[in-house]
Amino acid sequence: MMTRKSYFLGLLSASVMGGAMALGGYKLIFPDKFYTTYTSDSPFRLSNFDYDTSKVTVPAGLNFISAADMVRPAVVHIKTYYETNTTNNNFQGQQLDPFFRDFFGDQFQSPQQQGPKEASGSGVILSSEGFIVTNNHVIDKADKVEVILDDKRKFTAKVIGVDPTTDLALLKIEESNLPFVRFGLSDNLRVGEWVLAVGNPFNLTSTVTAGIVSAKARNINILGREKNQYAIESFIQTDAAVNPGNSGGALVNLKGELIGINTAIASNTGSYTGYSFAVPTALVKKIVDDLMKYGEVQRGLLGISIQDITAELAEQKGIKNIKGVYVAGVGENSSAKDAGLKEGDVVLKINEAAVNTSSELQEQVARYRPGDKLKVTYLRDGKEVVANATLKNKLGNAEIVKISENEIYESLGASFIELSNEERSKLKLNSGVKIKKLAKGKLLNAGMREGFIITHVDKTPVEKPSELAELLKSKKGGTLIEGVYSNGEKEYYGIGM
Repeated sequence: MMTRKSYFLGLLSASVMGGAMALGGYKLIFPDKFYTTYTSDSPFRLSNFDYDTSKVTVPAGLNFISAADMVRPAVVHIKTYYETNTTNNNFQGQQLDPFFRDFFGDQFQSPQQQGPKEASGSGVILSSEGFIVTNNHVIDKADKVEVILDDKRKFTAKVIGVDPTTDLALLKIEESNLPFVRFGLSDNLRVGEWVLAVGNPFNLTSTVTAGIVSAKARNINILGREKNQYAIESFIQTDAAVNPGNSGGALVNLKGELIGINTAIASNTGSYTGYSFAVPTALVKKIVDDLMKYGEVQRGLLGISIQDITAELAEQKGIKNIKGVYVAGVGENSSAKDAGLKEGDVVLKINEAAVNTSSELQEQVARYRPGDKLKVTYLRDGKEVVANATLKNKLGNAEIVKISENEIYESLGASFIELSNEERSKLKLNSGVKIKKLAKGKLLNAGMREGFIITHVDKTPVEKPSELAELLKSKKGGTLIEGVYSNGEKEYYGIGM
């Protein structure tokens, strides 16, 4: 019979043997793992023991290293310099808007400081020959633009062209065999997709941050449509951290493809507080191509005023489905009017792309040039209609505007359209171009008013805006302009060329 003492000794032996077997089994299965005791006065403790990162596999699509390595060498630091007498809007408190701020770097000096002023931003190399895209507000009115590469080399850049309507600019440095970023398809972006922002915030060069696409085709009214009726805002919204100095930098997907140019942030402090906005590359590519080929952007216009469809507007106008974009007006002699569109129509598609906001429609049309043909699908009286529209330029014709012509129009301070057949018949005119818009310039100084129809320049008849520009381009000194107002009142004006 087992005594109490024998019983406890047997139980102790079994416990020791069981523990030894368990420890031995663990060592056989996990020979390299062992517990370590740490002693420290620090309040922080390691969260685990012997953590071997080499055995950790990052899920496919969540590793940013490859994209960052591809893009960083092709994102440049841009420094701009201004003489003390420069009157640049960017130096007036650095504000495009008190809520949406542009991204000047921390080397900016206030207008009260003496000596040259400077600011900084970012840019993206698009070709090995040294073409660089950035924001217009980064280099606007600068006396000198300096580009600093990722390898610290410096170059003075030439401004090839700018487009304030999209806040983009194209620069060129004289160097070859440069690293560059390839264009990706911003149309294929999906909300929730990972993206990287690469730039130089606060002069911290080659900074990479990550986030997701928060929204697409976002209009934040930063470019001032009340001052520029042709402004296009259809931003990619992300939560990747960007700050002053990031302007003009790259927004890329995880393949390292450029899908946007970082342009603005939503902030009431001037620094990042949650959202940033980038111009999509579908628009960037077209703007860059235009600036390379023509020196200025060729905007094809549909010629309609548009409005987002809300529940209230749908109820007011008797629209059954809240989709598409409402046509609030159609311009005279416009592409839309020629194609048969009317006020009250609802545009559903531009070519095969569905449009449900004004921003989406504007971006789709802005991808094309004067003379390009678009298929416009719209709704009228509950029925879908498809129309073919040939886009026109801001002068009212389908021609590409040469930069020399544009310089003439800017000198005159006016934009022009061809006369309609009705106007020709009513006023009994064989020739003439009509002043559509009048601003500061030679014509306003001479006393002309909007709506004046120029029929002759130094007794030579003119029928198209391009003919007017060609005639005035060769003029020097005093020039006689003859014409008539829509009420039949004839006038003669003298201007100096």
